[in-house]
Amino acid sequence: MPIYEYQCGKCRKLTSVLTTRVSEKVDAVCRRCGGKKMRRLMSRFAMPRSDESRMDSLADPSKLRDLDENDPRSVARVMKRMGTEMGDEFSSPEFDEAVNELESTGDLSADDSSNDDDL
Repeated sequence: MPIYEYQCGKCRKLTSVLTTRVSEKVDAVCRRCGGKKMRRLMSRFAMPRSDESRMDSLADPSKLRDLDENDPRSVARVMKRMGTEMGDEFSSPEFDEAVNELESTGDLSADDSSNDDDL
């Protein structure tokens, strides 16, 4: 099912419209101001990738060129890229929290130094 984006001619805000098929005629209305003068925009789209393609991308040594294993913030940046590449498998509040903690303080043990089993 395609999702089309429209920009309101009145307030300039974007509105997304989900259709059941490509050939369906869409009468978009602005969700913010109710305007009917809408201009359809070019949208980004996602293209599924195979697990093999994602693994090949992660194995590329050039992706680790800026990694400094002694710098927690550098490790966090690489972890974030890996998480993005892996998609849902790395999508969890715990993963995001660990990466954010490394980026902000450079230390995972800032909140809970008594429990080293999690690492």
